[in-house]
Amino acid sequence: MTSAPHPTPLTADDDWWRSAVVYQVYVRSFADSNSDGVGDLEGIRQRLPYLRDLGVDALWLTPFYTSPQIDAGYDVADYRDVDPIFGNLGDFDAMITDAHALGLRIIVDLVPNHTSSAHPWFTAALAAGPGSPERERYLFAEGKGEQGELPPNDWESIFGGPAWTRVPDGQWYLHLFDPAQPDLNWRHPEVRAEFEDVLRFWLDRGVDGFRIDVAHGMIKAEGLPDVGFNSMTTGQRQSELLGKGRLPYFDQDEVHDIYRAWRPILDSYPGGRMAVAEAWAETPQRLARYIGADELHQAFSFDFLDATWSADSFRKVIDTALAESTIVGAPTTWVLSNHDRQRHVTRYGDGEVGLRRARAAALLMLSLPGCAYVYQGEELGLPEVLDLPDELRQDPAFLRTGESRDGCRVPIPWSGELAPYGFGPEGSELSWLPAPATWRALSVAAQAGVTGSTLELYRAALRIRREHPALAGTDGITWLETEPGVLAFRRTAGDAELTCVVNLSGAEVTVAGHGRPVVASADLTERGDGHVLPVDAAAWFERR
Repeated sequence: MTSAPHPTPLTADDDWWRSAVVYQVYVRSFADSNSDGVGDLEGIRQRLPYLRDLGVDALWLTPFYTSPQIDAGYDVADYRDVDPIFGNLGDFDAMITDAHALGLRIIVDLVPNHTSSAHPWFTAALAAGPGSPERERYLFAEGKGEQGELPPNDWESIFGGPAWTRVPDGQWYLHLFDPAQPDLNWRHPEVRAEFEDVLRFWLDRGVDGFRIDVAHGMIKAEGLPDVGFNSMTTGQRQSELLGKGRLPYFDQDEVHDIYRAWRPILDSYPGGRMAVAEAWAETPQRLARYIGADELHQAFSFDFLDATWSADSFRKVIDTALAESTIVGAPTTWVLSNHDRQRHVTRYGDGEVGLRRARAAALLMLSLPGCAYVYQGEELGLPEVLDLPDELRQDPAFLRTGESRDGCRVPIPWSGELAPYGFGPEGSELSWLPAPATWRALSVAAQAGVTGSTLELYRAALRIRREHPALAGTDGITWLETEPGVLAFRRTAGDAELTCVVNLSGAEVTVAGHGRPVVASADLTERGDGHVLPVDAAAWFERR
């Protein structure tokens, strides 16, 4: 293990995260530097100039820690080292140094709900046996039934099937995800102390923030009570319940004690170190509890991701999110896609329709106050890959439920006419998942400098967002009266105004009175004193 460097903070701006655009890097699918078909830290380092030129402020890296890779690195065996498939700590240090030199901050994924079954703590727990101090770090329990042959309760795994696995000595251990991901006992002081030390380890190496995986799940209700599932409860229904936090293993009040202990650690480092929660809660009010001066800085607004393609749906989600953020004094965090959800080009209809809507949604998101998270490849207009061969899928949920997240994780295309489209060094033909032939027209090289391409749309929007005074702050929005099916709101700063108009009406509309257009997701034509905004399109207009 190499010694940690002593980095200088990027800037003195402690509030950078309030209006940042963060680019999510799915490490294994971003860029491969050594021709093994898997993305790595050196690959990220080599592509940092691309991300600087795109115009983002920070990168969020999915887990790159030592791991058996049962769940793509979300099964961590060593929280303080880099898995060899991604490089080593020296590669991480070089990458973060270069990122900071380019003005890019680095956010790393933290997985505190569970470890890998290969983690030294869990192997020690299995060896020590029932009643041992080693087992107290996890959630082991006796089974029900005459011989303890039944699970301790009726909890089901998010990946499908029981949430309990029995070990040879008869006890059961809890895993809300895969059996290779045993849940930690967050009421144990050693667990809390361990993760506080992990935070410091990466903060000392210069990371600017953390994305907290399953931030709502670390505390389970006392006594591990049954949920009440029965034979009429479907997997789909359970997923709905899980998403709303109505289960005894999600969104327990005691989880907030953890974040109140973490916040002083983050605040003790210069440069505005931050944390964002991947949290699901029953109501926006409960989600807002994760955010505040004494807890976390942000929580993802998944309701925005789940909004249907309608003006009413988007407006309701935006109003609710902005109202809640105002209460807690923190910015709203917007997201359209990530590594766990189908890409929004496909969610919005796929093909030409889905791409039109995805481009419009991007302008909508990037014009809202707060922080925006962009998932790698969405700036290229990538759709979900729906026809991957089953034998190549690696999502552990696939074998248990038949549902797979692999389609949004296919390595992104950089250049060339043949797959894997520049994912690795010149001449490399390996890629852990295959890209479709249609992606050659969507590569970075195919879109760079091409007027009207999705890549150039993102570059233009991000440049304007960074430079325009009306978009620079975190003040709210003013909704404007429009015809049905059209969203329009204005943001202002002094004499500067920027208006975003999104046409979800199903017919072209004429937009007038907002000034000159500065960027649009589709071609505009002049009509009288205004401009015709096509169906499923968005545009920004400015007055200064």
